[in-house]
Amino acid sequence: MLVLRALGLGDLLAGVPALRALRRAFPGHEIVLAAPAGLAPVAGATGAVDRLLPASAPGRAVPRALDWTGPPPDVAVDLHGNGPPSHRLLTALRPSRLLAFAHPDTPEIEGPPWYAEEHERDRWCRLLRFYGIDADPTDLLLPRPGAAPPARGAVVLHPGAGAPARRWPVERYAALATALRARGQRVVVTGGADEGDLVARLAKRARLPDTDVFGGGLLFGRLSALVAGARAVVSGDTGIAHLAVAHAAPTVTLFGPVPPRRWGPPAHPRHIALWYGPEGDPHGPRPDPALLRITTGDVLDALDRLPGIRGPGREETP
Repeated sequence: MLVLRALGLGDLLAGVPALRALRRAFPGHEIVLAAPAGLAPVAGATGAVDRLLPASAPGRAVPRALDWTGPPPDVAVDLHGNGPPSHRLLTALRPSRLLAFAHPDTPEIEGPPWYAEEHERDRWCRLLRFYGIDADPTDLLLPRPGAAPPARGAVVLHPGAGAPARRWPVERYAALATALRARGQRVVVTGGADEGDLVARLAKRARLPDTDVFGGGLLFGRLSALVAGARAVVSGDTGIAHLAVAHAAPTVTLFGPVPPRRWGPPAHPRHIALWYGPEGDPHGPRPDPALLRITTGDVLDALDRLPGIRGPGREETP
């Protein structure tokens, strides 16, 4: 089975319920996930993927080709988008069966309709149910990491995101860090491989010690351990927010310009999504006005509302 989801960390984690449904429905198949090479550890942690086939393209585009060798796949599954480019990429491999959403430009595929406003986890589970595969969108938790957290009980701030429109200003993250440290809480900052400058600016403004700065992209195992052991994770709508949800860590996620009804955490007291709207351009060149409506005070109030947080760390969540 070949599953196409050549997107980012958050996208892969949002697809975990669908991947696990495929694993249960096809226990005898080797499941190959076409995704960026750097996500191999994440794919392995899901327990639903046997092998990763490196595949990526700029932005959220469909890869031009897949380095598939051997006979055609028995089953191909399009978890990338609604087509037609992703449909054609998979049909070129001549699979015996293709599971995908319907699109007028690929009328040979008799899939379900695509709903643009549907939540990402629900969307892919509905696709599989159309084909008779039981899928549960709440089946999204990852096993707890075996490694010790590099900063147990800290509040993790992650200022980065895939587009400037989803990046809350560094100045506000710094004010938040300063306020939290004044309360006696440890604050650590993380960033992706290309976000070192962003993390350094925040750390300098908040006067964080070097031991509490994790810029330049942590390896997945260490990042998972940090998030799983966090007091709380504060970020925009980006991959680390999904990772925190997958590890049952308390989260405060700052939404804008895309609302949480499409990408937000599941309904649970340990997850708070801040959103004022209106919707905007998710690929905009500067922080979206909806995101800017969220204040430092809003985030502090949300952190105060999170349950199960005691002292310098947090209680374990079953």
